[in-house]
Amino acid sequence: MSSQAWTVVIGVGNDFRHDDGVGWAVVSRLRERAEREPLPGRIELTVSDGDPGRLIGLWEGADLAVVVDAAHGHPGRPGRVHRIELEGGELRQSGQTSSHGLGLGEAVELSRTLGRLPARLVVFAVEGQDRTLGTGLTEPVAEVVEPLAQRIEQEIVRYRAAARTPGSRQE
Repeated sequence: MSSQAWTVVIGVGNDFRHDDGVGWAVVSRLRERAEREPLPGRIELTVSDGDPGRLIGLWEGADLAVVVDAAHGHPGRPGRVHRIELEGGELRQSGQTSSHGLGLGEAVELSRTLGRLPARLVVFAVEGQDRTLGTGLTEPVAEVVEPLAQRIEQEIVRYRAAARTPGSRQE
């Protein structure tokens, strides 16, 4: 891992469509937590509407990109969190899809074609309940914001520790 290595956490969604704003809420919580106790290394916390071109621009050059997005689950269970990791150039998915018209899968494919994938991509997809117009998360989705922020912090710390270990895959 180079001295210029960095991590980006991207909250995808729309803060004005109830549970679709979960990615933004998690990034907001991470910002609050980082004020008290900064995360290791260079970390960028940002939000996006999910446009594939903007996502690619946000994660290009990152050694670790973590994306938080609302998802549809079939069958759905609001508040359930799925962890999806880019492995071997393929985004492994388990039946859930982004709540946006053009999804994360399209951004990954376009990024792969352009040679602009981050070194490692981890997606946390949170099943939502309400995507109608309005602000505020539903209770089952709001309840996962803090635990998910903690989980993302742990993901970053583990990645950084592994990157410093001789012979690790992230070197």
